[in-house]
Amino acid sequence: MSRLQLAINVSNLDEAVEFYSTFFRTPPAKVRPGYANFAIAEPPLKLVLFEGGEPGSINHLGVEVFSTDEVAEATAYLAGAGLATEVEEGTTCCHALQDKVWVNGPDESRWEVYTVLADADGGLAGDETCCDAVSPSVTSAAATPACC
Repeated sequence: MSRLQLAINVSNLDEAVEFYSTFFRTPPAKVRPGYANFAIAEPPLKLVLFEGGEPGSINHLGVEVFSTDEVAEATAYLAGAGLATEVEEGTTCCHALQDKVWVNGPDESRWEVYTVLADADGGLAGDETCCDAVSPSVTSAAATPACC
């Protein structure tokens, strides 16, 4: 079981929350200053909104899975396929404790496979630069943690 994640930058979080609540017929699952997410059942989608960045642009993309084992399986598969991976375990990101693996797609598009371990009050990331519109390139498993 998984669902596609789409993280986009918005200029006005309140307006965006109102629009997407209406459009997808569901309220947000989480709202924090500058951040909101929706766990949409149909279509299966995790929609994440970040106030700031280039309005309307994609912040990053991902696949939400529901266990650490699924993240480990994705990591093994991606690395085995020759893609450079960046693994983050127990990282606080997007107001949640997560395990994840990152890869860069074509044109440096950022993709993550992640699972949420627990809710967190800590913010977007420990350094508060999480989910910046410009993400660093993935080079190896030891690379500096990126955004959520």
